[in-house]
Amino acid sequence: MVGEISPSRVETLATSGIQSIPKEYVRPKEELTSIGNVFEEEMKDGGPQVPTIDIRDIASDDREVRDRAILELNRAAMEWGVMHLINHGIPNELIDRVKAVGGAFFELPIEEKEKYANDQATGNVQGYGSKLAENASGQLEWEDYFFHLIFPEDKRDLSIWPTTPSDYICAVSEYAKELRALATKILSALSLALGLEEPRLEKEVGGLEELLLQLKINYYPKCPQPELALGVEAHTDVSALTFILHNMVPGLQLFYEGKWVTAKCVPNSIIMHIGDTIEILSNGKYKSILHRGLVNKEKVRISWAVFCEPPKEKIILKPLTELLTEEEPARFPPRTFAQHIQYKLFRKTQDVQAPVSN
Repeated sequence: MVGEISPSRVETLATSGIQSIPKEYVRPKEELTSIGNVFEEEMKDGGPQVPTIDIRDIASDDREVRDRAILELNRAAMEWGVMHLINHGIPNELIDRVKAVGGAFFELPIEEKEKYANDQATGNVQGYGSKLAENASGQLEWEDYFFHLIFPEDKRDLSIWPTTPSDYICAVSEYAKELRALATKILSALSLALGLEEPRLEKEVGGLEELLLQLKINYYPKCPQPELALGVEAHTDVSALTFILHNMVPGLQLFYEGKWVTAKCVPNSIIMHIGDTIEILSNGKYKSILHRGLVNKEKVRISWAVFCEPPKEKIILKPLTELLTEEEPARFPPRTFAQHIQYKLFRKTQDVQAPVSN
């Protein structure tokens, strides 16, 4: 594929001057009734709002302050499974650098980006790519992406990291270290909130050596018919935690209490999702929420999602025994992370019209 412009790139479609999108990108009619104008949706003040959690106090020396902060995090994880993190401790200057290098990569000519193309057919998922149809409906999403492992450092393959822009490797490497420390802070707080020892959840998802951080930069071009398409279809994350930055263009929607809620853009925040892995370990006390991404015809949207994932085969994921009672038996069967992914793909191919959920 190197040196060729793939006709499957959404950016190619978006810049070709088409007025209507190909049928593979048009969502099933039962979905279309819920897709609105994302800018109008974000401006709505009524109804439920994704919680904003100030996590500076989680590390406070004042026990009362710390306990209150952990309680708020716990409530958000139970009720929503997604939240805006503020005062997260990662320097804004570093976040700006990460956004700048990711944006600059996608501004390269497509011929340049194709040099980093992945090959999903052979299992080589790292690199530049676009969604392939995973089911009989042949449904596609309105996005291109760049995907690669960023932590632990000894598991990275720097040969597929972009060398243009020149700050890419340095900025993303620094961000990975900061985010890994933030993941420890969050997992420790969630462990305490569940009545577990502080290191427990982190140990259960692989610890410092085995927990993998995978970066996916999502690029959503302008769409001539945004009312018919989705940037990302409805799904839950398989990860333990997912941390997301974006370029302040709205698009994320959460399925909360039977309705799609549009997340507002909160300056200097990181969006964090509880993934399926933590939902399983907590026996459903923490929620892995169904979510999707809208597109629009006015602005390109870019998001930087980092999925914190346990090793695929080394750990058996199952509800922690300390959290089980006769009234609350295990809600999830034991599975490896790889088996959980296959289970979700199997479910999806069995019922192609249904949203992906647990």
